[in-house]
Amino acid sequence: MNALGIDKSPQDTRVVVAMSGGVDSSTTAALLVDQGFDVIGITLRLTDDAGGRPGACCAGRDVEDARRVADRLGMPHYVLDMRARFREAVIDDFADAYLAGETPIPCIRCNETVKFTDLLGVARDLGADALATGHYARWRRGDDGPELHRGADAARDQSYFLFATTRPQLANLRFPIGELDKETTRALARRHDLPVAAKPDSQDICFVRDGTYGDLVEALRPGASEPGEIVHVDGRVLGRHDGIARFTVGQRRGLGVSARAPLYVVRLEPEHGRVVVGPYAALLCGRFTLGAVNWLDGDALPDDGVGVHVKVRSTMAPVPATVRRHGDDGALVTLDQPCAGVAPGQACVFYRDQRVLGGGWIARGGTDGPP
Repeated sequence: MNALGIDKSPQDTRVVVAMSGGVDSSTTAALLVDQGFDVIGITLRLTDDAGGRPGACCAGRDVEDARRVADRLGMPHYVLDMRARFREAVIDDFADAYLAGETPIPCIRCNETVKFTDLLGVARDLGADALATGHYARWRRGDDGPELHRGADAARDQSYFLFATTRPQLANLRFPIGELDKETTRALARRHDLPVAAKPDSQDICFVRDGTYGDLVEALRPGASEPGEIVHVDGRVLGRHDGIARFTVGQRRGLGVSARAPLYVVRLEPEHGRVVVGPYAALLCGRFTLGAVNWLDGDALPDDGVGVHVKVRSTMAPVPATVRRHGDDGALVTLDQPCAGVAPGQACVFYRDQRVLGGGWIARGGTDGPP
């Protein structure tokens, strides 16, 4: 059994590395080459050239950065033009979600479609035994098959963005830097003399260039985001807005209305063109439903419920909850203590200790106040 948990010698194990041109995926490739694996690098061209904008990912220069790393490591490297597929599966979905009053997470959609569906297919066509990425998450072989675990560095853990990975996909995925922290990753990049060792981390959504998310949605769906009313939860009309795509649940700044106490976006009503605001207490939610649930533990989510910890935002700490089956592919989540910022379109991810049990998408209209 080699370091990737595959019953072959490293030199007989072909691994495709998804190379974004950043330090994490580049170090992933370097580690595998150093361990003697048969490594092929693939870079997905997802967007047009971003003009070298600092902090962006998937920019045109990233393709060249990945190529330089592959040359440095002496490994084959290919570029796949996935711009049309990315536009359809991720960018269009992003715009439509905002117009529907949701808060999308395009990085999860990209993993779910372009990377772990399309790229995995390419890896299989190349005869690869595994697809490796630079995510800070961990792959474990459990009693019932492969398991997804949180990254060892809690500050860098990216398992939230991988919840939609299916069990068959997980069997072919590996995350070689999941045991590391960022400082160690950069140190390894310097040790291997990688040209991206000091490259800044990507900070922005790769296809949002200049302006705001609302500007992008308006450009993609001209005229679809109409002005409307900003309404208090008590029914008072407080002002006007320039389109619901410019707001998200939990938002406090930039509301364009004045009040004695802080106001937050409580919900969006696209069917009426309304942004509903209220005090912090109005944000608290104790129960909500999920759609498109992906369950990674056993055959199915139990009908009678299971105790887990959940995250409803990528940056929050997991909190205790009970999850029950709800409909064909949904779930009902009841939090032990209500929390704020449960936004339709965001992901709710289930954990047991360090293991990811799955998750689903928070449904619009499926949130209740404190139970």
